[in-house]
Amino acid sequence: MVLYEEILQSAKGMNLENIKNYFLKLTKQDLSQKQKIVITASFAWIIFIGYLTWWNGLRAPTLDKSFRWDEWFWFGIVPALSPYIFFYIWRKKDSEDQ
Repeated sequence: MVLYEEILQSAKGMNLENIKNYFLKLTKQDLSQKQKIVITASFAWIIFIGYLTWWNGLRAPTLDKSFRWDEWFWFGIVPALSPYIFFYIWRKKDSEDQ
């Protein structure tokens, strides 16, 4: 039982440390024109779907005019972030990462 807890703690720490290093590496490097376009398109998609969700909430025939966070998440956030997740999963490992 103790060994399982140690492995779990080391895995959590390693994952958080890897994620932190990945984002630090991203912020320190210069992005190419193609990367800037893709990131901008992702942010534009999230904002556009947020606007449509807000507008549909206002025009809804029901009395509830609130923002539908679940629609925004599933139709805005998930499609915008899924290519990055797939890229991270399927990318070739650099010699630095090994």
